[in-house]
Formats: sequence, structure tokens, C-alpha cells
Amino acid sequence: MANVAKKVSWSGRDPRDDDDDDDEDGDGPAGESTPLLNGTGHGARQFTPSSLLRTGQLSNVDLNEDVRELETELPRPYPNEIPHNEKLLSLKYESLDYDNSENQLFLEEERRINHAAFRTVEIKRWVICAMIGILTGLVACFIDIVVENLAGLKYRVVKDNIDKFTEKGGLSFSLLLWATLNASVVMVGSVIVAFIEPVAAGSGIPQIKCYLNGVKIPHVVRLKTLVIKVCGVILSVVGGLAVGKEGPMIHSGAVIAAGISQGRSTSLKRDFKIFEYFRRDTEKRDFVSAGAAAGVSAAFGAPVGGVLFSLEEGASFWNQFLTWRIFFASMISTFTLNSVLSVYHGNAWDLSSPGLINFGRFDNEKMGYTIQEIPIFIFMGVVGGILGALFNALNYWLTMFRIRYIHRPCLQVIEAMLVAAVTAAVGFVMIYCSRDCQPIQGSTVAYPLQLFCADGEYNSMATAFFNTPEKSVVNLFHDPPGSYNPMTLGMFTLMYFFLACWTYGLTVSAGVFIPSLLIGAAWGRLFGISLSYLTKGSIWADPGKYALMGAAAQLGGIVRMTLSLTVIMMEATGNVTYGFPIMLVLMTAKIVGDYFVEGLYDMHIQLQSVPFLHWEAPVTSHSLTAREVMSTPVTCLRRIERVGTVVDILSDTSSNHNGFPVVESNPNSTQVAGLRGLILRSQLIVLLKHKVFVERANLSLVQRRLKLKDFRDAYPRFPPIQSIHVSQDERECMIDLSEFMNPSPYTVPQEASLPRVFKLFRALGLRHLVVVDNRNEVVGMVTRKDLARYRLGKEGLEELSLAQT
Repeated sequence: MANVAKKVSWSGRDPRDDDDDDDEDGDGPAGESTPLLNGTGHGARQFTPSSLLRTGQLSNVDLNEDVRELETELPRPYPNEIPHNEKLLSLKYESLDYDNSENQLFLEEERRINHAAFRTVEIKRWVICAMIGILTGLVACFIDIVVENLAGLKYRVVKDNIDKFTEKGGLSFSLLLWATLNASVVMVGSVIVAFIEPVAAGSGIPQIKCYLNGVKIPHVVRLKTLVIKVCGVILSVVGGLAVGKEGPMIHSGAVIAAGISQGRSTSLKRDFKIFEYFRRDTEKRDFVSAGAAAGVSAAFGAPVGGVLFSLEEGASFWNQFLTWRIFFASMISTFTLNSVLSVYHGNAWDLSSPGLINFGRFDNEKMGYTIQEIPIFIFMGVVGGILGALFNALNYWLTMFRIRYIHRPCLQVIEAMLVAAVTAAVGFVMIYCSRDCQPIQGSTVAYPLQLFCADGEYNSMATAFFNTPEKSVVNLFHDPPGSYNPMTLGMFTLMYFFLACWTYGLTVSAGVFIPSLLIGAAWGRLFGISLSYLTKGSIWADPGKYALMGAAAQLGGIVRMTLSLTVIMMEATGNVTYGFPIMLVLMTAKIVGDYFVEGLYDMHIQLQSVPFLHWEAPVTSHSLTAREVMSTPVTCLRRIERVGTVVDILSDTSSNHNGFPVVESNPNSTQVAGLRGLILRSQLIVLLKHKVFVERANLSLVQRRLKLKDFRDAYPRFPPIQSIHVSQDERECMIDLSEFMNPSPYTVPQEASLPRVFKLFRALGLRHLVVVDNRNEVVGMVTRKDLARYRLGKEGLEELSLAQT
């Protein structure tokens, strides 16, 4: 079997093939492919207290970014080639630094900021949020306008062709034309994703969830990713796949936010010398939260829903000030989209296009609900949960198959073209076989296909397949009773369910929101029609109302969102009356779905073996302590260290650490001293790059003074240690780390329980948590992978295997 490392990666390429493999959000060279042992040479102090000899065997985690585990008996390397499964945790993902390093330089700068300067920084934050909203809205406008024109052109060409050959005979040519058009467009969309930027595949929501959780996903917020994402989603929707353009707006908004907040583009190598204060992971994270919310807001015209989505599904860290700024960005995004699209549609003062999809306003008088219908809605939630769980289970096995066998870019493109052609063929055959004819008068169908219907009538099945998914959803919500034959809806639901399941996970930019809503709206409307038959046509059994509930149930059953989705559906329909039943439906769908399998996004995060930290530690983990969880031994540095030692430690391919405890130790003694601070690989690289050291003979000299600006200028793509030249004479110089290390790193005693360690690590967004004994001596280090490898399984607490995937 080929190396799974290349197949599973969201970035889809071997990090060694890219000279920017350290990802713009990180702080050091990637080194994902290094051997997995903790080197003991190069002058590094390896602390192995005798009390830890036993626990060293229990803690078999190896950390790509922080500290390396060394078995006390025989070093056991982790496998490079593995049969991939969900019981693995990948060592190739690094963490982001969401905890500010409060060294002397940072504290001096913060002390210099007076009240006026603080107000200026706050104003800049609001300006950035406004810019995020405006640009996200404009990107959404661009996507919507281009999709509308290209899809309209394709449907007109195919419709004219079908109309012509219906009279002459030879409809097989029409099928060939439709399938060829779809496959050609999707091929272009898949090629740019597979060969240029694989991380742009899918909706991007799982990747953004991981980023906000503190995991560095390579290339996830690059400008190139945004360009490929936008072009890819246009081509996917125009290519007729069972996808929506709304989901990728969340990823697009996040990329825009990450770029704007830094005041420069590392991809274009342009620095605008603005917003330099925000060049650190902590600030970038908050703006990315705002970008994700602005993306939801632009997609659905739901600014409040956008804020709640960012809170519920995205952000791992939140505060009151952030809520207000994110709401502001979301509202600006919706208003920008509304203004531009209203002008484009010729009603500039009407502002009638708040989002990419507008479900249309539901009339309370015609479509109100009664208390007797509440149990019916709850039953629909149960159905949605079961169908959502089935969708996720099928997609899980399909994704596993893709990981193992369809990992080459050329195969991924061929699969995408096959799905596009099959989608067109299925649609054509079902339209051809359907005899569900409806009067064209009074209908709102954009491209009515007459086919074998009488004059003045159109094929009802064609309105579902021969349209963009967004328009089909609106039709199912608002078309009058009698517009669809039950057989039409049943066949469409069945076929579209499997097509959408097959499509999600292809190497194309696409979302799952709209296909889920469309599946749910179809079976919900069918449910409503069945009820009206059973109740002899009672007025309360309006199929449009049940289409709305079915759409909510299906989407809730697949993605397991509750709070944010309730508000999004309310805002998109403009009707608060349905808030309560929608909430009941979504809660029921989530409870039922969670009984069987995880939500779609969490499932894909797990399949990528990402060390994702949930809100709480596993409930049965109190028996574990920091001593058993931590990695040991730890590579430490002295406060005043020899340059050659630092270079050797950073260059050691067997231990690519990114955090080093700093200790006070006598150079002539092997005795361990207490912890004095913590310094990062990125900081050490900047010190070496700027030659911040003095000769051993002149230790009394003052070494070169660095400013925080020097570190911010290097962020986020810090150079690899191999690019920094240190002469033999310079190797004998000394470097004083006192000014640059964080003198107050968070520490825990080795007796602390796992839930306590987890809570501290997760709530503060840490990257390294030093474990000390009662003499304040370093005995281990806890990092993300140490905590993420413990998971609550069906048989209780389980420990995941670690591999170089």
C-alpha cells in the first residue's frame, strides 16, 4: 500500500515538495517526515527522572511539534505505511500558538500602549471587521452572478437541444450533450483543485473548525486557496453536481479575514505596513471567526445565524467583545451582498436579495401550524436523524475507499467527471421516464421542459433536476399543492440522496448544505402530500410547510447543527413563527443521529486523523494523571546557551520540537535546575537569523537588541533552520534567552488529573504545557496530541494509535 501520508492529507502533497511547507499560519519548518525518536545528542539536556521510567512506556505519544517520546527500553519507530482507519491520530499536524508569549519585549510594548493607542487598536479591529464583511459580500456576489449566467447558458443550450430532438427523435444526442457539458465543466473544476490546491476541496468547514480549534492545516488560509475555492465552486455548481455554493462561502470568508487582518500578502510578497500589531495567531484566530460568520451571513442572508454558527460550529474561544465585532462583520456582509445584487437585478432601492439563497417568505395565514402538528414535526425529526445517519455512514465507507484507492490526482479528476456524467444521465433518464405534466401557466419555473407533455404543460421532474439546487429548494417550498406527483418526489428523493452522498468528498469545491435541504424538502413535501390524502385534503396539511420541516430535519441529521441552523432557517424564511417547530425538529434529528454515527464534519475531521480537542475531556478519564499523559524526556535549553548547541538541536531531524523549556543550569554540572521559562523554535530561528549572540569571552557585552517587529516580520512563514548559516566561530558564541523566553509558562504538577490538564490546555488555547515535580524541575510536556489521543469509544475510554499519516 502506498504511503497514507500523501493520501490522507488535506493539503494532498508531501510537505517536502514545497519550499513553503511550514504553512503561513505556523511557526517552524514542518518536518512531518522525520524519524520519530527523541535524539539525545547535540548537547541537549534530556531529563529522565527515575520516577518516570515506568510511565515512559505508557506514554507512547510522539509529537511532531513539541516534545518526543522515548521508550525507556527499545526505541520503537512509528509506522510510515499503515492501513488507514479512524482509530489513528496523525503526527503530521502542528498546533497554532493561541497563547501570547509574555516575554520582556511583549511586556515592554504593552506597557507603552496608552489609552489613546489602545483606542486606535480597537478602531483598527472594527475597520478590519468591516473590510471582512464587504469583501466576503463581494466574493459572494461574484459567485452568484457568474453561476447564474453560466448555468443559465448551459440550461438554455440543453433545453433547446431537447426541444429540437423531441420533435425529430434522437434524444440520445441530448443526453450525450448534457453529460459532456457537465463532465467538461467539472473536469476543469476538479483539475484546479487536485493539482493546484487540494485543501480547497469540499466545503472547507471541517478545515476551518480545525484551524479555530488550534490545529495548523497547511495552506488553509492562503490567497491561492481562496482563488481556487471560488473558481472551483462556480464550476461545480455549473457542472450540475449535487452540491451547493453556500458552504464554501464560510471557508472563503475565513481566508479573506486571515489575509486582511495581517495587512500583507505572503503569497504576493506585498507588505502594506498596516495592522502589524495583529500579526500573531491569537488575533488572526478571532478575525477568522468573524470571516466564517460573514460567509454564513452572505450565503443565507442570516447575520445572527452567522454569529451563532461561528460560536456553535467554529470558534473554540469566545468573549463578549468578539460577539459584537463578529455580528458587525456579518451584518456588513449581508448588506453588501444585498446592495450589489439588488442593483444587478435592477431594483436598486428594494434590497430584496439578502443572501445567496432566499427561501422566500412563508405566509402565516395559509401555512400556520397547530399544536396537534407538533408530534408530527417531531416524527419528521426522527426520520431526518435516521436518514442523516444513513447518509453519513455511507459517506464514511465511501471516504475510506477514496483514501485507500483514489488518492492520485488523475484518479480524483476521473471520478469527479464520472459523477458529473452519471448525475446528468440519471437526471435525463428520470425526466424521460416521468409523465408528471403540470400546467405552465402561473408557475415560476425558469427553464420549463415540455418533452412529451402537451402544449402549455411542462415536465415536473425536470424542475427538480433541470435547475440549480437552490432554485429547486425554493420551488419545493413554495409551489402550490398539486405541483408534484408523489411518485416524482419519491424517485427524486431516492436518486438525489445517493448522488449527494457520492458527490460529497469528491476533489471539487462544494458544499453539502443545499443538497441536504433539497433532499429533505423533497421527502418533506411527499410527507405533506401523504398527510393531505390521509386527512381528506385538510387545509393544515400544506405540503410547503412540511417541505420546510423536512429540509431542516435532513440537514440537521447530516451536520448536527441545532442553535445556529434554527436561526438560519428562521432568517432565511423571514418567519419567526416556525422557530419552535424547527428547533424541535433539529434537536430530535441531532439526538437520533448521534445515537448511530457522528455528524458529517466531525466524521471527516476524524477520518483525517486530526488531533481535534472537543469542549470537554472524556468523562471517564479522571483516573489518568499528567504523569501518564505527558511526553518525556524533554529537550531543554539553558538560559545562557551555546549557539552551536541551539543550532544542533534545531537541525536534528530526529526531534523536530517547536517548544523548549528553559532552565537555569550550571554549565559545568549535570544537575538539573528549576524551570525558568519556555522558548519557541520560531523565536530561536529569528535570534539566529539576526545573530543575537556574543562571544564566550565577552559575556559582559550587551547583545544586539531585537524588537517585536523583527518577529512579526518573520510571521507566519518562519525560515527553516537549514536556510540560516552559522560559522564555526559563531557556534562557540553564547546566546542569552532571558529577554525572549516566556518567563511565566503555564505548568501543572505531575499528579494533576487528565480532565484538569485538558481544561487548562483547551480553555487557554495552549500549545505547550510543562509538567513539573515538587521542586519545579521539568519532568515532561503535555501537548495537543497527548490529550487528543484519549477518546471515549463504545467500550469506554480508548487510546488512539499514533502514526506518521
